[in-house]
Parts: sequence; structure tokens; C-alpha cells
Amino acid sequence: MIKFGPAGLGGVKEAGANLEEYHRLGLKACEIAFTYGAYIKEKDAEAIGKKAKECGIALSIHAPYWINLNSDDSNKVKQSRQRILESCKIGELLGAKYVVFHPGYYGKTKKGETEEDLKKRTYDAIKNEISEIMSEIKKNKWKINIAPETTGRVNVFGSIDEILNLVEDTGCFFCIDFAHLLARSNGKLSYLEMYKKVKAFATLHCHFTGIAYGEKGEKHHTETSEIEIKKLLSAIEKNKNATIINESPMPVADSVKSADICGKI
Repeated sequence: MIKFGPAGLGGVKEAGANLEEYHRLGLKACEIAFTYGAYIKEKDAEAIGKKAKECGIALSIHAPYWINLNSDDSNKVKQSRQRILESCKIGELLGAKYVVFHPGYYGKTKKGETEEDLKKRTYDAIKNEISEIMSEIKKNKWKINIAPETTGRVNVFGSIDEILNLVEDTGCFFCIDFAHLLARSNGKLSYLEMYKKVKAFATLHCHFTGIAYGEKGEKHHTETSEIEIKKLLSAIEKNKNATIINESPMPVADSVKSADICGKI
């Protein structure tokens, strides 16, 4: 069964009412956006998680955007690691299954270094940091999964192969963003080609939205058109255990639209 839901829950005070509204609209998921930090505190997390469970809403978290596990500044790497772990801590109390995050940037080549050398160095740095985060999760006996996300710009770490290699090498999970991969390939990669890369996984956590892009990849998210929704859903088996989070400027409306289209296919 494919679950649909928006990116964004709103503030702590409106969280309960928003979850009830999502339930009324027939949505089954919600990704809480910790854009600038983990704004939900421990004392509120359990109550919100309980409400989500009552409403049949599967929660996930998008960790803060200020994350770069490949920064030349070791302090920024440490802060990035802490932001992910703080998201995991609150996510565990919420009963969330995934903490999604953008892993980092390639940076610049060093003297005598090729682009391939740079990418390998970036991969190794991010892999090592994720392995450390995984160790902390295990130490704390948390059940939550970290999910590095495929990214939409060609100069940012996060191709589908890079992300899946992290899964294999560290044991983390992943988030496949179909819109990002469309933008990253400048429209050359079909949804079916993307899906075939991850089809073997029993469960999928996905992002999807309309997207504007150019030669360098993603420009910005847009409203999700019915045509693109139908294209994506035709590539995914209807009985797949997948969650699709919409990050468009109209995430709730586009999630409802997606669920309606899925029900008619």
C-alpha cells in the first residue's frame, strides 16, 4: 500500500488539529520539517506521536538543512552530526520511522585531484560520519532509521548510486526523491529507471513534487501536476509498501491529489 502525506506539520500547538485534518483528508503520512532545528521538545513529542498513531499517520522527520558531513570545517561536521542525532532523539519519542537529511557537498578539488578523486573523497568522509551516527543510534537503542536523501543538483552529493552505496556500506536506510533525480539528470532519467534501482527494497521512503530544473539540476519545487503524478505511479507497483511525501508549495493539496489519482489507477 502506498501512503501519501505532506512535508510539514506546523507548530506544536496546532499539531494535533493538523493530524486530525490529515486523517480527515485520507492522508496516511506526514514528514515533520525540522528546517532550522528540532522545534518539538521532548515533553511534547510523545503526545504528538500518540495523536499521530490514533490518526493512522506515519511520521518521519526531515533534519535541519544546515548539514554538511563533508565540510572542511570539523566544527561544522560535528554540528551536522549533532543535528542529525537530535532529530533522531526527538523522532524516537515521536515514534517516527525515518530521519531524512541531505548528506553534504562535494566541495572543491585539491591540487592534482580529479573530479572522480573528489567524489571518492567526499563519499568516504560522509560514509565515515554516517557510520559514527549509526553507532550512536545503536548505543542509544533507538529504533529510528537515518535516511540520506537523493539530491537535485549536480554539484551536491546525493546521486542514486552514491546513496545506495551508503546503504550497503553503513546499514543506514535512504530516501529516494524522484523529483530531485529528474532534475539531477536534466529530465533524462525516467521514473521507471529510478524505481528499478530501488525495487528490491521491501519498503520505500520517497519524496515527490513538481520541480523546475536546468543544466545544473534543481531550481525550485513547483505544484505537482496530475501528469507527473500519473507517470510516477505507473512506475511503482500499487501494492508496494511505500510512503510518498510531497514537498511542493501546496503539500497537503498535492498529497490529497496524489492519493485520489492512486485510488483510480
